[in-house]
Amino acid sequence: MSAHTAADVARWFLAYNRIVVYEKGAELLSNQKLQMLLYYAQGASLAIDDKPMFDDKINAWECGPVVENVYRYYSGNANSGILFEDDFNFSDYTDEEHDLLQEVYETFGQYSVWKLTSMVKDEIPWYSTKRNTAIDSIVLRDFFRKKYLLDTTYTLDEVIKELGLN
Repeated sequence: MSAHTAADVARWFLAYNRIVVYEKGAELLSNQKLQMLLYYAQGASLAIDDKPMFDDKINAWECGPVVENVYRYYSGNANSGILFEDDFNFSDYTDEEHDLLQEVYETFGQYSVWKLTSMVKDEIPWYSTKRNTAIDSIVLRDFFRKKYLLDTTYTLDEVIKELGLN
C-alpha cells in the first residue's frame, strides 16, 4: 500500500507549482495537466521503485489518463489554472519521493496540456487500454522502464508486440 493517495500527490504538484509560479512566473496547472503529471509520476514510480506512488486507479478516458476522484474535485476549474492556497507540508514526502515528483514536474510540466495529451495518446498504456477502464499498472511500469529508464525509443508496434498485446 502506498503512503500517499493520488489526491495527496496532486496537492504536492499544486504546492510545488505555486512555488514555481512565484519564483519563475510559470502558469498555474490546469486539471487536465495535473492528470498528466499524476500519470507520469505513477509510471516513473512503478518503473524506478517497482511500487506505485499512489493506489488510486488511473483510467483511460478519451481526453487522456484520469484519476477520477482528483479530476472531479478540481473540475470546477474547467480549463483554468488551479489556484492552490492550502497549507502544504513537503516533509510528508521522503527525499526520494520529492526528487521523483520534482523530476516529473520539471520534465513534463514544461509542456502544454495539448502536447502532453498528444504524447500520452501515443504511449502504449493509454493506447492499449479500453476507454473508461483502468490502465494496467504492469503495462505502465514496463512501458516506462523501456521508454524512459532505458532511454530508448520504441515504435508503438514494437511495444505492443513486446507486451503481447497484439
